[in-house]
Amino acid sequence: MRDPIESQSLQTIPATDAYALDRKAVAAVLYALDMSDQAQLLGLMSALHPADIADLLEQINAFDRRRLIDLYDKEFDGDILSELDESIREEVIAALRPDVLAEAVRDLESDEVVDLLEDLEDRQRAAILEALPEAERVAVEQSLTYPEYSAGRMMQREVVMAPEHWTVGDAVDFLRLAQRLPEQFYHVTLVNPKLRPLANVTLGKLMSSGRNVPLVDIVEEVFRVIPALQDEADVAYAFNQYHLISAPVVDESNRLIGMITIDDAMAVLEEESQEDILRLAGVTESNLSDRVLETAKKRFSWLAVNLVSAILASLVIAQFEATITQLVALAVLMPIVASMGGNAGTQSLTVAVRALATRDLTASNMWRVVRREVVVGLLNGLVFAIVMGVVGFLWFGSAALGGVIAAAMVVNLIVAGLAGTLVPIVLDRFGIDPALASGAFVTTVTDVVGFFTFLGLAAWILL
Repeated sequence: MRDPIESQSLQTIPATDAYALDRKAVAAVLYALDMSDQAQLLGLMSALHPADIADLLEQINAFDRRRLIDLYDKEFDGDILSELDESIREEVIAALRPDVLAEAVRDLESDEVVDLLEDLEDRQRAAILEALPEAERVAVEQSLTYPEYSAGRMMQREVVMAPEHWTVGDAVDFLRLAQRLPEQFYHVTLVNPKLRPLANVTLGKLMSSGRNVPLVDIVEEVFRVIPALQDEADVAYAFNQYHLISAPVVDESNRLIGMITIDDAMAVLEEESQEDILRLAGVTESNLSDRVLETAKKRFSWLAVNLVSAILASLVIAQFEATITQLVALAVLMPIVASMGGNAGTQSLTVAVRALATRDLTASNMWRVVRREVVVGLLNGLVFAIVMGVVGFLWFGSAALGGVIAAAMVVNLIVAGLAGTLVPIVLDRFGIDPALASGAFVTTVTDVVGFFTFLGLAAWILL
């Protein structure tokens, strides 16, 4: 049994907290579950934002998750489902009663419903579609016909549009009388009789202009139209590049069929950024709630690639076995050369991968960037060469040994800068994700070059 004193002291959590879901709040919720105290649970949960409730469901185990869903019952908000991590969303949906699930999804925007449906089994997908009103179900099903990771999947079908000949007064009256408007919208989109979008009018301009002002006189200067088949990464780039708040989505005939808002675009940017970080470490999409075998399987392939690269480096070392046997100091110093090269390569690699993702690194400036990284490697190599030359001399009393490691340091840091920039560029040209594959190649290059240069110079100069 959990401690009731600790739990009861947190029955009210201020809704204004920067982050309401702390350790004590979780303990209070778990205690309410142990007591099967629905009133206490509802009191605790009412102070939490749907995103915090989603975090709570992700943090507790499957048994407590099921108990919470059963006790929370009809209070379950559809926004919680949209905030849930995909790894447990299917489990939560399966645990909800059909009537609770139906009520939860009715208030969601069409793009949120599409996001829910994408990763569900056919049975659960059918259950959610059946819960939607006919018009919304048709709109969601149409969105699902577009390719995954396309603008057609991202967009919400609810659009606020107005004929191009309307005045501000016409638009304001329309908005006041409309029975259902999108939960979040920032523009009124002007369209021609063929429903082709022409311009956007911000709500701020609309509310601050006189009723007789034509809408065409207060349109935004920047206006971008998004094709439904455009990749979501390109959509996110356009929002970031042109500082868009929302943009209309059009079909093959240039007819307005939906709207993408900045929150959806920024979610894609964040997801892309997180994927790049994980892939730089050789890890595909992973969650803390994933099962052990599933996690091990995801990480196995790149660990195997790293093993191959380590074997290649070992084969280089094996070629100089006699040299190392005669001069044991080489075995002590050679990891330093490889480690410095690996770190320098990772620095260049990270910069290059990020620049490719943001499209700052292009064919027009590629060689300038490569030259810069090589020069940076040369300068750092010279500095650390002096340091290691002195260290080698003081440690082992050999000026020649200090010179060898100094020269190897310069060569490997230059190669690290070159490989760290060129490898992701080449992989990107061949359509291979540079964030996922570059790390193993760059590490292999710096290890092999570092060991070969250091041991080769040592065999040539010292023996």
